Amino acid sequence: MTVPSGTVPWSLLEGSVKGVGKPHSQDHCAARPAVDGQAIVLAVADGHGSKPHFRSDLGARWAVEEFLGYAEGFAEEAVRLGGDRSKWSVLRAHVHSLPQQVVHRWRERVLLHESNSPAHGGRAARSAEDLERVLPVYGSTLLGAVVTEWLLVCWQLGDGDVVLLADESPPMAPLSTGPDIGDETDSLCHRDAWRLMRSHWHPFTGDGSFRGVLMSTDGLSKSFAEHQGFLDFAKDVGDLVVRRGADHVRSELPGWLGQAARYSGDDSTLVGVFAPRNDSTMIFDRGDGTA
Repeated sequence: MTVPSGTVPWSLLEGSVKGVGKPHSQDHCAARPAVDGQAIVLAVADGHGSKPHFRSDLGARWAVEEFLGYAEGFAEEAVRLGGDRSKWSVLRAHVHSLPQQVVHRWRERVLLHESNSPAHGGRAARSAEDLERVLPVYGSTLLGAVVTEWLLVCWQLGDGDVVLLADESPPMAPLSTGPDIGDETDSLCHRDAWRLMRSHWHPFTGDGSFRGVLMSTDGLSKSFAEHQGFLDFAKDVGDLVVRRGADHVRSELPGWLGQAARYSGDDSTLVGVFAPRNDSTMIFDRGDGTA
């Protein structure tokens, strides 16, 4: 998918493959334009999927939907302020408030669903104590990003990967906290989930070196023997977008994710936005072989 953004169009990637032997995927994702194509919003969520989390596919879907709703409002404000850094304190306040807003709305979605269809049968959740008891049934991680011409902001709760790509620099994973212990991870179902959500603020320098950002669930990175192998893969994806174009990468993506799902046994999901360059100017591939 390619979307015009003023003078330059964005090149988007979006793909998801179910883990081998799993009845259905617990991942959910989105990569779409906002503010008439002047910004891009990305989101990825990974429902926990094990027996105690038997409705986590719903939790992942609602996580993405609620993030998109608030992130699009943030994108409107970011586009309105443009490159005027003297006014970015307003945006920074929104960066810190978004996690609480998203978590609150996600919990409301859980409570509404529980009131109509109690996860454990019997009486529906009515009190805060009841809600804390049923939240794990819907547990999910959440990664999200907003990209404009001037700025990238990303958020992360739980495992998964956010990778920034730039020319002449190694891939950067700004929100990585190292490997999780076993299958334990931060989650929307935790009591203070919004406090656990990390964020990264990344203004662009204007030198045109930004290449793109990739976001993925841990089913992709766990298919590599070492995390460096995953980072090398991310760099290769960026290189291929420049050399062969976004259409080529989009055509190959299902195969790559399918192979990852076979190795990790988990759902494998990847979204991204890319900015191929030409003559030291940020030029975005239109997806039809032109620029």
